[in-house]
Amino acid sequence: MTNTTAKKWAVDTAHSSVDFSVKHMMISKVKGTFHEFGAEVTADPQDLTGADVSFSIKVNSIDTRSQDRDNHLRSADFFEVETYPEITFRSTDVKKIGEDEYEMTGDVTIKDVTRQETFKVEYEGSGQDPWGNQKVGFTADGKINRKNYGLTWNQTLETGGVLVGEDIKINLQIQAQEA
Repeated sequence: MTNTTAKKWAVDTAHSSVDFSVKHMMISKVKGTFHEFGAEVTADPQDLTGADVSFSIKVNSIDTRSQDRDNHLRSADFFEVETYPEITFRSTDVKKIGEDEYEMTGDVTIKDVTRQETFKVEYEGSGQDPWGNQKVGFTADGKINRKNYGLTWNQTLETGGVLVGEDIKINLQIQAQEA
């Protein structure tokens, strides 16, 4: 059944972010962001159950505030950006779990490995900007295991444990306007 109130939305990348964090040395977290991303969204923002979302991230735009680390992440040890320049997500199911809260399941592809992942999505609200554009906001949170996508490089520490954790926490802050 088609949702007749669904509209196309364009992500406003100047007011959105794609962030992640991972355990470092088993004692702290390193945070990073991707600066280049885009999406195709068809949805009724007040009822995401029929949403159709395609999201892509340019891996080369990774930024962890360390050029050496970013270059290592771009290398064959991790993302291999020359061969696999994008991370993609394509929604397959959306379930309402509370007021303005959803679970969005979809296919995540990293390095030609596609797996189903579920993210918690919250509708943050809507409003009109000073130029008359209708805007909506969403937050999405989730966690993936990097090893499931072939991101297996690590180093054992002398004191025990490993340099890089397996779980990657993901946070998206998205503002979009009617396309």
